[in-house]
Amino acid sequence: MNWNRLVLGTVALLGLLGLTGAQRQVALPNEKKMGAYLFVFFTDPTHSLFMATSRDGYTFTAVNKGQPIIAGDTIAEQRGIRDPHIYRGPDGAFYMAMTDLHLFAKQKGYRATTWERDEKAYGWGNNRGLVLLRSTDLIHWTHHVVRLDEAFPELKDVGCAWAPETIYDAAAGKMMLYFTMRLGNGRTKLYYAYTDAAFTRLTSAPKILFEYPNPEIQILDADITQLPDKRFCLMYVAQEKPGGIKMALSDSIHSGYRYNPAWVDAEPGACEAPNVWKRIGEEKWVLMYDVFSIQPHNFGFCQTTDFATFNDIGHFNTGVMKATNFKSPKHGTVIHLTTKEADRLERYWKKK
Repeated sequence: MNWNRLVLGTVALLGLLGLTGAQRQVALPNEKKMGAYLFVFFTDPTHSLFMATSRDGYTFTAVNKGQPIIAGDTIAEQRGIRDPHIYRGPDGAFYMAMTDLHLFAKQKGYRATTWERDEKAYGWGNNRGLVLLRSTDLIHWTHHVVRLDEAFPELKDVGCAWAPETIYDAAAGKMMLYFTMRLGNGRTKLYYAYTDAAFTRLTSAPKILFEYPNPEIQILDADITQLPDKRFCLMYVAQEKPGGIKMALSDSIHSGYRYNPAWVDAEPGACEAPNVWKRIGEEKWVLMYDVFSIQPHNFGFCQTTDFATFNDIGHFNTGVMKATNFKSPKHGTVIHLTTKEADRLERYWKKK
């Protein structure tokens, strides 16, 4: 099955049909109607997008027989994507944001240099773009590349733009994109900006989301969850020694996060890419993260009921969490699906 051709074909079709119209509020399915989970991730060897489903939130199976469902070289300027994040918007559509970056583009013959620009001036893994995708059915997607240096003159020397995530800011009535960014070869920080309704561009210049109290420490990989008490929980990575997951809370979605020095993850080594998701029908939340300090790479998981105590529940295939037909996933996200949505997605990829 030629998934490269599939993606390009569906993107072109959606463009012709004009299915990227303005956002509108709809009645979203509530948690009682949810019956499955969707896990999106990428892998280093492919720099492409994968999807896996689960009915119980413990055992995940990748669709398309464990192969990518969107090829990174079809949607990204650097011919590879990283750090996919998926979110269900207030209009019922699904929004994905990704890093436009290929770590091995020189080896793959996509460029003549190790990085897109000089490493001394712009740092390791430098890039300038984010990839935005939107779908109403998880199968057909529109996509747009946002070049920060072109959209905002003040960011002409952007060193990197990594790990974008999306959340709806109800107070502003807009989709908010937040991500890791550095200027030149400086330290990475966390920023946010708003997008247009069609999810094709940024409509505001990036602003600081949260400042770490030690300016010498890089922070990255933000993940925001609204708690039952309406506060916002920011999980992020602090690159201390070793780097790991910390948490900050605020009454505002994009400001006022209060620093907490405690580490949240359960890893003795470094980890990154936190993502929080709720178990359907239970007052339990899972914090998952990418444990890159072990070989082979794996995901780690902690569970909480109060966002004060986090209990270690192991890694994929070493504890209660199982990955049946994939290994070494990188930087992913889990969301809820209805049983109908999961059935449709699985049926589609079984036919390919």
